[in-house]
Amino acid sequence: MLAFVQETAETGLAWYWYVIGFGGQAAFGSRFYIQWLASERARQSVVPKIFWHLSLIGSLLLLIYAIRITDPVFITGQATGFLVYSRNLYFIKISGQGTVVREKHGPTATTEAEKDTT
Repeated sequence: MLAFVQETAETGLAWYWYVIGFGGQAAFGSRFYIQWLASERARQSVVPKIFWHLSLIGSLLLLIYAIRITDPVFITGQATGFLVYSRNLYFIKISGQGTVVREKHGPTATTEAEKDTT
């Protein structure tokens, strides 16, 4: 713990910047567990909408942290991801999709609403 306090003093970062960075990493990383659990429940590959929301939140927090530590590689990666995740959520919104399900035997995708009508 002492090393962390000393490192914080050396970098000039206040403790809350680490909370933002770790919070972003936790949100971003948790999306894989959510996707995995949704796929296990459906017994096929599923990408729930919450996956994209967690991607967006995690990416935004990590982008803020990257800007604060002025890391251009980190900034570029998170800014690009943020745009992609935003665009995916936009497509979901305009299409009225909920959870995207990838069929077991083909490249087509259907929504939960479409599955209920078949």
